[in-house]
Amino acid sequence: MAPTVNVGDAVPQGTFVHVPYTPELEQHSACGIPTKISTDAWKGKKVVLFAVPGAFTPSCHANHAPPYLAKVPELKAKGADVVAVVSANDPFVLSGWSRILGFGDKILALSDPDAKWSSELGLDVDLSGLGIGLGKRTTRYAIVLDDLKIKYLGVEPDPTQVTVSGVDAVLAAL
Repeated sequence: MAPTVNVGDAVPQGTFVHVPYTPELEQHSACGIPTKISTDAWKGKKVVLFAVPGAFTPSCHANHAPPYLAKVPELKAKGADVVAVVSANDPFVLSGWSRILGFGDKILALSDPDAKWSSELGLDVDLSGLGIGLGKRTTRYAIVLDDLKIKYLGVEPDPTQVTVSGVDAVLAAL
């Protein structure tokens, strides 16, 4: 699959669903209230987005998200205003996943319902054929935006691996 966007392009407008972090979520008895975040909120900001096919899936859970969390201070030191993970999972699953991994307010967990925004970028994948109920998902990628323009785009040739979409590749590009 080839992306339909390139470095230098402006990203299309998109709306994500997100359960904002609150201390009440730490009790695990609250679910939080989903809100919407538009790409418009990122105008004038430097944003690091990494996309995973699924929360709680092997590579995403063990190899992709934890290194980002560990290096949020480095990303911020290099100018990132926002660090976010994008997935087609629903916002409640992403909220639960972010709590398990300890994102707190460091990484936004953004639901891209039906991989709509990722599809506009040419970065969606249909995993229905796996027979485990995954359906249409985001593929594994990373994007650095600066004032809504793509400054870095790393799309994994093998979505089970974390190389060009990993935090070290993004840090090198910042």
